[in-house]
Amino acid sequence: MFDKTDLIRLISTVMPFGKYQGKVLIDLPEEYLLWFSHKGFPDGDLGRLMALALEIRIHGLEDILKPLRAQTAPQTTANQETRH
Repeated sequence: MFDKTDLIRLISTVMPFGKYQGKVLIDLPEEYLLWFSHKGFPDGDLGRLMALALEIRIHGLEDILKPLRAQTAPQTTANQETRH
C-alpha cells in the first residue's frame, strides 16, 4: 500500500544506481521496471516506489502526476536522507 506522499517521492526520487542512474523513478522505462519485477525489486522504499511506478505505467496513469511534477524538483537519494 502507498500513501499520498509516495506520489511526490515517485516524481522527485532519482534512481541511485545502474543503467538509469540519475533518472526520476517515474521516468524509468517500463521494460526496466518489468525486469526488476521478475528479478526482484530492491529492498525498502526504493523497491516499493519502483513497483508503484510500474503499476502507474502499466495502467497509463502518468497524467495524474503532471500537476505534481510542475511543482516538484527531482531529489537525489542523498538529499532525501538528509531530510529525515
